[in-house]
This record gives sequence, structure tokens and C-alpha cells, in this order.
Amino acid sequence: MGWFRKKQEIREAEVVIDDPVLKALLTTDNIDREKALNIPSLYGCIEMISNTVASIPIKIYKENGKDTEELQDYRLKLLNEETGDLLNSYQAKKALIRDFLLDGNGYLYINKKGNIVESLHYVESRYVTATKNVDPIFKSLDVRVLGEQKREFDFVALTKNTVDGFTGSGILADNQQILSVAYNSIKYENNLVRTGGNRKGFLKAKNKLTQEIIEKLKQSWRNLYSNNTENVVVLNDGLEFQEASNTCVEMQLNENKKTNSEEICKLLNMSVKVLNGTANDAEQADYIKNCIMPILKAFETALNKSLLLETEKDSGYYFAFDCKELIKGDIKKLFEAYKVAVDSNIMQIDEVRYELDLKPLEFNYIKLGLQDVLLDPKTGQVYTPNMNATANLNSTSQTKEGEEDESRD
Repeated sequence: MGWFRKKQEIREAEVVIDDPVLKALLTTDNIDREKALNIPSLYGCIEMISNTVASIPIKIYKENGKDTEELQDYRLKLLNEETGDLLNSYQAKKALIRDFLLDGNGYLYINKKGNIVESLHYVESRYVTATKNVDPIFKSLDVRVLGEQKREFDFVALTKNTVDGFTGSGILADNQQILSVAYNSIKYENNLVRTGGNRKGFLKAKNKLTQEIIEKLKQSWRNLYSNNTENVVVLNDGLEFQEASNTCVEMQLNENKKTNSEEICKLLNMSVKVLNGTANDAEQADYIKNCIMPILKAFETALNKSLLLETEKDSGYYFAFDCKELIKGDIKKLFEAYKVAVDSNIMQIDEVRYELDLKPLEFNYIKLGLQDVLLDPKTGQVYTPNMNATANLNSTSQTKEGEEDESRD
């Protein structure tokens, strides 16, 4: 009998937590992808980052000693235009980045015929499973897609927080607590709107109520909280309503929403001002440097690993994003950058016009300012264009170019 009494006391001591915000503080929900994308700040950040990365074209280069040559390659069409799949290149890259941020894994399947890449196929990360061996040094993986065995080098694997190079962990696995708080705050706010903003509470009665009266009170309260036309409950003598929850002002929901948004933006290394469109130049540059560039570097490394042949790797081939596209939205910055490039002889005018999709002027000259003095550091020879004079730092003699030619004759 003592055992049954103890069990009954335990049941009576159990507390049912009904308040969503209190649940968020005391427990952690399992926030899946669907719930996470209902958080406005997280959805906005992922949309902005994935759109930014997907809009940047990919190029292929070859390094020849000190020179770098841009190449035309058939794989660029797969990466920038058509993948050969139902998704075009923009959609595939966007989906890949979304999986990368949320799950820590983004996959493109490489469909090859011999050494030729015929198509690239985006694969949802939830369909890809990888089993590692137990050796911590010489790692190997058993990769399967819906149970069908594949090889890990047949994928472009974009991973975050990885320890094996193929699987990783993203926001959904690493940041459940803050996502749970933000999601439950939204649920609580939705409940307030649905119930017309009525506060929770309980009734106190001086005398014992019959079951019939209790049921009538419950029904009246349901009508009150159902946000319909009936918005009054009449309490008879001896009944008193006791509030059991705080108001939105007392709970500072607006301030908490702003704080939650800022914390979620921190998870993605971006400022909430960038998301709101109020960022200044320094904050925008910080977004590109700390948020976008690491993702681009990880993407480039994955492409170089999986899409290049070993002979191409040995010959200095590599993929790279054309980051000039990042400033094309700001026409003033773009033209200022090109002006510096032309004035510094880094680019020619027709090269700039090509980047801007304009017809070439067939202007093949490089501008040389007469005010400059040109030095060859290897020989020590100095040439002054406006005087047409040469000199050598290793000797004290200085001659004009015409006099030097006459002396040779």
C-alpha cells in the first residue's frame, strides 16, 4: 500500500507546463528545418546569403609561374548556366548553400562519362548517409543515397564543422537553444493574436461548485479565448479571476524579438543591419569579409577537389568565384574600382568594357604618365619619359637615348 501512495504522490506533484515562453526557458524543443525557417530573421539571413553566393559566377584559371590565365572550359556552363538537371545553376547553388548553413552538408552529384563531367545534380542532404570507419587516421566512408551505394569522390561536398571532409553539422544541430527560444516566442505571440490578447488565469470560488456550473464556466471561457464576438464572462458572487501570466509589455516581447534576431544573425557572422538594409559601407564590407568570403573559399576548395583531374591540379588549374559581381549593385563603387584599375595599368579600357558587357573600342594602348620615372630593379636602369633620358643607378653617367645611339654608330 505504501508503494501505491508514493506513486500517487509523484503523480500529484507533476506540473504541466502550458506557457510557450516558459517551455522555451525550461525545455528545448526539437527544432527541425520547417520550424527553423518560420523564424523570420533566420529565413532572411539564409535567403540573403544563398542569393549572394548563387549570383556570383565561377571561373577557371591556370597558373603559369607568375602569370595567371583565365580559361574557357565546358564545366563553367554546368556551374553558371545549366547543370543538366531539373535545377538550373543558380537554383542548385542556392539550394546547396541553404543545406550547408542549416544541416552542415551540401551535395552536388557529379555525373561522369569517363573523365568528362556530363551533368551536376543537387542532392538533398537528408537523402545522403555516410558511415565512417573506426580508424581516426586513415579515414574512409561508405556513402549511400536512399540505400544505393555511391563513392564520396563522385560528389562536390560542401561541409561545415566537418571532421571527415564529407559530413558536418549546421545551425540546426549546433544552435538548438536559441532557435527554440525564438520559435516559441513566435508561437506565444501567435497564441496571443489568436485569443485576442486575453491573459491566462484561474478562477477562485468561495464555495464548492457543481460539475454543471464548472462546465458552463469552461464553455464561457472557451468563447472568450476563441477571439469571436462574445468577449464577456459574467462571474457570480463568490467567484474571482486571478491572472496567471504577464502582459506583452511586462514580458518585453518586442525587445526580446530584436535580441533574438541579433543573436541569430551572429550565428551566421552578419549584422542585423545588413538584413534590415540599414548597414553602412563598413558593415557591408564586414558582411562580405566575414560571412560570404569563407563560404566562397569553402566552395572553391570543394570544386577544386572534386571537379579537377589530378593532371589539372598538378598543372595549376583552379576554380574561383568572380567577386567583382559583389559590387555590381553599387554602380559608383564599381566605376571607382575600374578607374583605379585603369589608372594603375592593372586593366585596359577594353578589358573594363568587356566586364561591363560593352562593345570594345579597339584601344590597345596603355597610358603612361610623363611625370613618372621608370626603374628596372634587376638592371638598375632608370628611364624618364618626359626627358627621353636613361640612367643607371650603378653608374654616375647619364645620357640621352639619341646621344647613346650616335655614340654606338
